[in-house]
Amino acid sequence: MTRHLLRTAAVTAAAAGLLLGTAGALPASAHGGHESRGPAVIAGHAPTLVPEGATWDQDRQRFLVGSLRHGTVSVVRPGGGVRTLIDEPDTLVSVIGLHVDRARGRVLLANGDNGLGTRTSAATAGRLAGLGAYDLETGRRLFYADLAAVAGDGGPHFANDVAFGPDGTAYVTDSLAPVVYRIGTDGTASVLVRDARLTPAPGGYGLNGIVLRDGRLIIGKWDDGMLWQVPVHRPADLRPIPVTGGPGTGGPGALLHLDGLLGRPDGSIVGVTNDLAGAGRDASVELRSTDGWRTARLTSVRPSADLLPTAVTPGPGGGVYALSGRLDLAFAGTPGDTFSLRRI
Repeated sequence: MTRHLLRTAAVTAAAAGLLLGTAGALPASAHGGHESRGPAVIAGHAPTLVPEGATWDQDRQRFLVGSLRHGTVSVVRPGGGVRTLIDEPDTLVSVIGLHVDRARGRVLLANGDNGLGTRTSAATAGRLAGLGAYDLETGRRLFYADLAAVAGDGGPHFANDVAFGPDGTAYVTDSLAPVVYRIGTDGTASVLVRDARLTPAPGGYGLNGIVLRDGRLIIGKWDDGMLWQVPVHRPADLRPIPVTGGPGTGGPGALLHLDGLLGRPDGSIVGVTNDLAGAGRDASVELRSTDGWRTARLTSVRPSADLLPTAVTPGPGGGVYALSGRLDLAFAGTPGDTFSLRRI
């Protein structure tokens, strides 16, 4: 993210924090009718952690969160405190998206630098994109792929979110370049697709959340709220996904600033939008398709009870949780010590 947008976002996000109230909590059955036995909300706390991504470790029944501020991955304790699991000061600057790969006992994380981390530097700010794989039990690094080097263009880069397939192949979005990367289980990386249509708006974020559905990547673009699909075996067939809105959803425009995405067992995709930089709205959304994601229908838009949600994750008992790490405070230069994981 450019310094200009950082300054703009700091002002607008801080204003949003003052002007916006909080909405009521969402029912546990809001998405797909899966009743959760987990807590309605986890009130997390850790000094200036500012988590941007979250994931659920089913085997150990715990949430993991990644710190935009400190470049770490932490286990969330039942009382909301955290314990650091992964910390590589020489490699990780800001942990953005992260997802547990249960079959391989690892967590995959996207590493970037938008200038808000304590480890930011002139060499990495707006230039860093990497994917790390780490052991879930010990936090030991399994591999790290330098994706900006793979892109090989010397331009701006920011790894944002990651999805992976049954064979363990991972796919990572780049918010500052029109690129999606593919990374094998041994860490070997390549550019899956590079297309000018995916270029972010000047000074802003582009590609963001990513989900794999039946051999297709479904990707949200934060700056304009568009959805795209990429067949992993035919990436040249990249195409936009036309979205229609159901009654009361506000139409496709409701997807402006679409951030984290989560594929659900019933075939739907749940996501969150936010009003970072003074546009969009803080909400959770649900999308469905009946034609293999050639088209999609926006079936639900619900106001968020927390400011600036950025990620959606599974949780205990089949629940779905949205993460808010209060990015408005971080952009304003006053990162807070609290975050929330709320069942939606």
